[in-house]
Amino acid sequence: MKGIKGKYNNVRIAFVTYGCPLNFSDSEIMAGILKSNGYYIVDEDEADLVVVNGCTVKNLAEKKFFNKINELKKKGKKVIAAGCVAQAEPDYVNTKLKDISVIGTYQIDRIADVVESTLKGRRIVFLDRNYSFNNRLFPKIRRNPIIGIVPINEGCLGNCSFCKTKFARGNLKSYKIKDIIRQIKIALNSGVKEIWLTSQDTGAYGHDIGKKLPDLLEKVVDMKSDFKVRLGMGNPEFFIDFIDDIVGVFKSEKMFKFLHLPLQSGNDRILKLMNRNYNVDQYINLVMELKDKIRDLTLSTDIIVGFPTETEEEFMDSVDIIKKIKPDMLNISRFWARPGTLASRMKQLPTWVSKERSRYMNKVFNRIALDNNKKWVGWKGKILIDEFGKNKTMIGRNFAYKQVIVDKGNLGDYVGVVINDFSRFDLRGKVMD
Repeated sequence: MKGIKGKYNNVRIAFVTYGCPLNFSDSEIMAGILKSNGYYIVDEDEADLVVVNGCTVKNLAEKKFFNKINELKKKGKKVIAAGCVAQAEPDYVNTKLKDISVIGTYQIDRIADVVESTLKGRRIVFLDRNYSFNNRLFPKIRRNPIIGIVPINEGCLGNCSFCKTKFARGNLKSYKIKDIIRQIKIALNSGVKEIWLTSQDTGAYGHDIGKKLPDLLEKVVDMKSDFKVRLGMGNPEFFIDFIDDIVGVFKSEKMFKFLHLPLQSGNDRILKLMNRNYNVDQYINLVMELKDKIRDLTLSTDIIVGFPTETEEEFMDSVDIIKKIKPDMLNISRFWARPGTLASRMKQLPTWVSKERSRYMNKVFNRIALDNNKKWVGWKGKILIDEFGKNKTMIGRNFAYKQVIVDKGNLGDYVGVVINDFSRFDLRGKVMD
């Protein structure tokens, strides 16, 4: 988002975003709206005003949000707080955010009004929970020009006892298939090569409008353009209901063979305390069937360690499941009590317990990740270059959404590679001439 010329008094605005792809999509939309209103969109160091779009899923994410706001205020910059933090915790408006403007997750199309008022020295707060628009079909300034983040729904159907995100995003609201297709077409016409379908829970898509996720995916992969699709996180209970349909859609070359299906715990008692709507056997059967039917599926999952009352034996159940399903990606979260959630009122374990369990789980997963990636050595095929790496390298993704680091290539290009090395995080490739 660098140096985009505007006409509004030379005011320069930057975005700092934390959280999930949906948060980044919101920032892209707000930046696009502001550009169309004549503002410059620049990097943080160049900005007169910074919009900090925050995430409330973890204590650490919320802490980063407030630290950034305080850092910017000390530098003398005007600041607007956006996103899930204030939407989930409206009391912050009169405490931690009492001296700056605030815009929540439901009113992002009003960002220009918030900016204008803030520049004039007037504080404004938009936390109304009524959508002022039907779908997020707005101009965007993409942080990555070849990746189009396309929300398919907001909110969710679940009530996980540990999660605060629903306080910010609410109940499930699915967008119409025709509107999502239109948004994808807009992205593709702007040069996008990779579509990220995102939401708090993609698996829940359509339950409020008489549709299911495969109905949408079938329409997406039928589009004629040359592009790849990454499906975002979906809760397991919904995928259990349409395994065959998902497998059918994933036969399309457009779909990255990647699924993010959070487990959270490998013990049924803890899953019940979490208010997760599946049991361990259902999860294992789902994953094993998907791995059997989708060749080289890249599986991502999540585990929470140190959940209230979790015993050592129950933690080891989670370790055993991770060893069994052998995920390619694992997000390990130490349990933190989020204010207002059911889990925050349960008996908490000592901090040192979750630290030790997190450390042990990391060691287990490191071995799994290395074994998984070692299998790719010698593989030859095409990758889509979708990111700049470190030290003048480029990063691409193969058909299974495996991250491949190469020493040359242009953003948006398909290049042929051979994999000759690996780490627990990625594959290393040589571009074939």
